[in-house]
Amino acid sequence: MPLRSSFLAGLLATLALAACSLQEASNRADSVALEGTKRGASKSWNPNTWQPPAVDSTPDDPYEAAVYRGLAILTHTHDSLPNYAPSSLNCTSCHLDEGRRPNAAPLAGVMARYPRYIDRVNAVVPIEDRINYCFTRSLSGSRLPNDSREMQDLVAYFAYISKGVPTGEHVRGEGMVTMARLPADSSRGRPLFVENCARCHGPDGAGMGTIPALWGGRSFSIGASMARVERAASFIRHNMPFDRPGSLSDQQSYDIAAYVTSMTRPDLPGKENDWPAGGVPGDVPYDTKSKKSAHPIKPIPRLNAAGAVVTAPVSVLRNR
Repeated sequence: MPLRSSFLAGLLATLALAACSLQEASNRADSVALEGTKRGASKSWNPNTWQPPAVDSTPDDPYEAAVYRGLAILTHTHDSLPNYAPSSLNCTSCHLDEGRRPNAAPLAGVMARYPRYIDRVNAVVPIEDRINYCFTRSLSGSRLPNDSREMQDLVAYFAYISKGVPTGEHVRGEGMVTMARLPADSSRGRPLFVENCARCHGPDGAGMGTIPALWGGRSFSIGASMARVERAASFIRHNMPFDRPGSLSDQQSYDIAAYVTSMTRPDLPGKENDWPAGGVPGDVPYDTKSKKSAHPIKPIPRLNAAGAVVTAPVSVLRNR
């Protein structure tokens, strides 16, 4: 009997070892296959030839319908969501050509890069948080519930125009070009604004018709990237005037940006918590806990202050 028990124990141990070895081999095979797939995808990926797919205006299924609704929200944000986007801007006021134009903060391919780390909040955030930063900062509005149909329609559109971009890869003209630093002069910028911008945005920057306001209560907030001189200069240099993009020099773009960003605009509640780990860019027009602004602007109080705050990621809250 002891001999038989010993034999059975040995057999079970052998079988268990074999099972573990098979499992490890299976995992190794899966890993090798996955790495091979990644290498293959990267090999065939060419950002210079990739184009985001066109959106079908006659959707055939619920997903295509969500994509189409997402595009409608993107292009008519204020009309679609007046309670969440009360300003004169739409998403496409900055993300030009339905979020497809290079060097105008394109949304094409964006899903390949999220979740991602954002130094302004010192955390890795999902795409929904990034969308809400746009709503609360650039649109001077309120955050959308992450589980709302409107939020998921926007995510569906972003996913659709990111088809074919491998995870972690980048597209041509991603973001906005970083400008070489130049001394900016708002006094030079004013006549340049009148000559090049006022015919669309109005002499007082309040916008006209569907053209957005550049300052005042219906413009982007002080916490928007466009409220920074260098970011605004890059957008102007590569995309404005709308009918003559690229016609202004770097210096002219900087001077116009200095004039526009010197104007008052809606506040952003909680802005003092930005860049909690330091590294605040020098042209941020408000004080943070880690740095005083060189050119602070007195903002217009927000009417929707509670809705204008995007909850910090859990990783940030735990460190406070």
